[in-house]
Amino acid sequence: MTDEKKRTAAQAAEGTEREAARGTGTEVADAPITLEPTDEATRREQEREAAEAAAKYDSESRTRTTEWRPLALLISGVAIFTALYHLYTAYFGTPPTLIHRSIHVSLILFLTFMLYPPARRARAAWWRIPDGVLAVLSLVPTAYLWQNYEQVVLQAGRFTTADVVVATLLVVLVLEAARRVTGWALPILALLFIAFGLFGRDMPGLLRHRGYDWDTLAYQFMATTEGIFGTAVGVSSTYIFLFILFGAFLAKSGMSQMFNDLALAIAGQSRGGPAKVATLASGFMGSINGSAIANVVSTGAFTIPLMKKVGYTRTFAGAVESTASVGGQILPPIMGAAAFIMAETIGVPYTTVALAAIVPALLYYISLIAQIHLRATRMGLKGISRDSLPAVRDVLKERGHLLLPLAFLLYMLFFSGRTILFSAFLTILVTVAVAMLRKTTRMSLRQILEALKEGTTSALSVSIACASVGVIVGVVTISGFGVTLASAIVALSGGVLFWTLVFTMLACLVLGMGLPSIPAYIITATMAAPALTTLGVEPLVAHLFVFYFGLFANITPPVALASFAAAGISGGRPMATGMASLKLASAGFVIPYIFVFSPDLLLRDVDALTGIVVVATALVAVLLLSTAIEGHFMEDMAWYLRIVIAAGALLLLTPHMLQDLMGAGLVAAVLAVQMLKARRRGNLSLRAI
Repeated sequence: MTDEKKRTAAQAAEGTEREAARGTGTEVADAPITLEPTDEATRREQEREAAEAAAKYDSESRTRTTEWRPLALLISGVAIFTALYHLYTAYFGTPPTLIHRSIHVSLILFLTFMLYPPARRARAAWWRIPDGVLAVLSLVPTAYLWQNYEQVVLQAGRFTTADVVVATLLVVLVLEAARRVTGWALPILALLFIAFGLFGRDMPGLLRHRGYDWDTLAYQFMATTEGIFGTAVGVSSTYIFLFILFGAFLAKSGMSQMFNDLALAIAGQSRGGPAKVATLASGFMGSINGSAIANVVSTGAFTIPLMKKVGYTRTFAGAVESTASVGGQILPPIMGAAAFIMAETIGVPYTTVALAAIVPALLYYISLIAQIHLRATRMGLKGISRDSLPAVRDVLKERGHLLLPLAFLLYMLFFSGRTILFSAFLTILVTVAVAMLRKTTRMSLRQILEALKEGTTSALSVSIACASVGVIVGVVTISGFGVTLASAIVALSGGVLFWTLVFTMLACLVLGMGLPSIPAYIITATMAAPALTTLGVEPLVAHLFVFYFGLFANITPPVALASFAAAGISGGRPMATGMASLKLASAGFVIPYIFVFSPDLLLRDVDALTGIVVVATALVAVLLLSTAIEGHFMEDMAWYLRIVIAAGALLLLTPHMLQDLMGAGLVAAVLAVQMLKARRRGNLSLRAI
């Protein structure tokens, strides 16, 4: 038997044993595991598996390498120039809006065509020729707008032939770049909306509108701030780019290692510790880097093998990593840059969005950790030996100073009164300065240049997605489709808020299928959120609702890209990992309904007592839902008791006192039954929880 077959057989046997233990409560780990140093060969194998998973499920990672040094220097030079340009404009101010956004898009397009091949297998050197042509053509729209700015802006829709040609070129380049970076879903959706705009007169029923010729659409796409150079690109060219650059500098200073070590020190010894470590580390990093799949690949290469080693199944390990990584984008302060787009879209301060999102995000992670703990208790799993773990003091002593830039950023955003752009710019400088305090984190000039380059290349996917979403938003705006869709959803639900929420949720899950989180939010906010505001839901609440479900499309089968990427690392079955992720994220599907019906959960305009009561009730309800989902409290629960405790938890979430009392009664009855069962088996102790 070959080594590969032996390993496969061992993994299969291991999975069968763990599944059996999960159902019977048999302990599969009698003592805490030892965290042994990872040898170089194992580390390389983990990195290889992570890279393969990324290449298979994450189109953003399919860049090509350049062996010809002059070309490599050109690409690096343009990437560094792009980063420096955005830093310059953050401090000194931007050129006129269309000029600035067109410069941003042109530079991003240039790098995209130089770094991303037209297809997975198009690695031949001769592909550089057409890609080089496309890269040069990417500079044409900016040059044209720069030369003819006043004419384009003041002609009020009367496009010349040259204008139409340049606008058409811009649309083609943006959609082709989106296809290379994000896959087919986004450009196909954009093409469908272009067809919808052109042939509106021929559409049936509610979809019918006056229809527009290509000249009108071209003007909308290139010469207004409601097309490609719209709000999405505006935020991408300012806030998003700078915070991705900030994340690149943090990564270069060793912040990801600090998060992993700190999470190990805090949670590694507890039951099922590695899964809790994965949750904490992925939550921290996910809030900063803004890409669920990239987060799965980067942190999952470390955490998934640990989870498997402690006794979790491959499916569950992948589900934990993907669910935690997706959740990072609902976690303030940065929320994967979505907070900035949301604030710009609905016209509220960024701090309002970040503060409103704190409690729901914490409830989501508490639910996730509760399910992980209950699963570990049920399976009899242990944590990692204390002797193998770093001490919190040692971690903070070695890399704790890297938390200073985050603290400085929070001060600048919430208390300084300075603009977000200036705050981000200054925080990047502070990050470089703070990293210099210790030799282990100090960045050389070469590393600073690498951070500038990597920050720019990391921003390509989001920026291209924002530009291509501009095509969709442009058609929706000019045709009034958003209002039409909102009316259709409200009509379908009969004007009942609950059913409107359900239909909006389904629309968001479908629209967000296969899309990165940022474009998914922009699309759902444009087309689905108006249905909720029509029924009196506050804009911020409505946008948070659609953001949650557009985001959770990443872990919702049949197209659960984050879960599939995690399965590629864990060795589990992709669809099974997606279903396990959906189960783990169940509280995330309930929390948005809670803050729609009880906006006090967002802590807006509430007194302290009301806020404490609302948060405490929601926390208890979320923990009880986790118990019902996992089916374990001291002892395994019968299926009907799980239904009863879930019903009790949902009743606790209602704003009516009588229903709260009914829910508390149901919950108390179930917990009493479980404690009685545990007492009969001699298992009535805190260790059984």
